[in-house]
Amino acid sequence: MREALSSLLRSVGLAVRTYPSAADFLTAPREPGVACLVLDVRMPGMTGPALQHALARAGDDIPIVFITAHGDIPMAVRAIKAGAVEFLPKPFRDEDLLGAIHTALGHARAARREHAEIDVIRRKYASLTAREKEVIAYVIQGALNKQAAAELGVTEMTVKVHRHNVMRKMGATSIPDLVRMMERLPP
Repeated sequence: MREALSSLLRSVGLAVRTYPSAADFLTAPREPGVACLVLDVRMPGMTGPALQHALARAGDDIPIVFITAHGDIPMAVRAIKAGAVEFLPKPFRDEDLLGAIHTALGHARAARREHAEIDVIRRKYASLTAREKEVIAYVIQGALNKQAAAELGVTEMTVKVHRHNVMRKMGATSIPDLVRMMERLPP
């Protein structure tokens, strides 16, 4: 099955790596780039759902397409709720698998873009001084400069200067833009 799927995917121009087991996948070095996993529910050693759970625990959000001859509706629902892109019962049409893989790769591309954008915001935030970080907390809460100044024990002019620096360093064009950036940062 692995070789047949590999041949199908290569025939449409997709790069493919196969693994004899989930353990082999977990110990293999991961190549950078956009990827997805096609997993059978039943595999030697660790099952597909167990691998999905292990990847989720590790914070690995690689999209997964499940294929199986041994699935049922509750299993499919659990897999989808856990983040699988698709759950295809065998036998399936090649077009269905290819469509699911393309959808999964689209998810991977979007996640990669999101991670890259968050990394840029994180680097910008890291460039702020400790005082600018204090000021940004008041700005995103909607506090007036006067309120922030009183809370921080500085002048209103000092808050205005820090606020200006925050906006410049973060590349924010408006307060709502700055708030959206800060909401994207993980706590």
